[in-house]
Amino acid sequence: MAERKSSRIVLRDDMIFTAYSSNGYSLPLDAQKAVGGHDAGISPMELLLTALAGCTGMDVISILRKKQQQVTGFEVQVEGIRAEEHPRVFTEIWVKYTITGRDIDPKAVERAIELSRDKYCGAAATLRHTAQIHYDYVIVETEEVP
Repeated sequence: MAERKSSRIVLRDDMIFTAYSSNGYSLPLDAQKAVGGHDAGISPMELLLTALAGCTGMDVISILRKKQQQVTGFEVQVEGIRAEEHPRVFTEIWVKYTITGRDIDPKAVERAIELSRDKYCGAAATLRHTAQIHYDYVIVETEEVP
């Protein structure tokens, strides 16, 4: 049977909402001041980018751990450009991974990103219908052992 997910939002004030996931976590949402918000939370479109970062980040770190890479730090930064006309979808997105560790194999990183991009990340599979997604990474060598 297919997995069902849900989310709900509750209006708090002006354009400020609290979003609730089906497992009980919450997150503040708000709009920019230019459209009546207060910048008091993450915007829905930023949340899409955050979902992509989280989805691919969890894939890549999981794969790197399975490949026994000595990762001591990991970060995913995502930036996007939106169309000027409504519905203002993302048309281009850049995903950049920063992997810190010892003796990290670039081929392992490239394969992990490829698997996330092409097979595992549902957020990327959804967003690539409107956006060209670019992937890049940097490895930062450290003496610290995990």
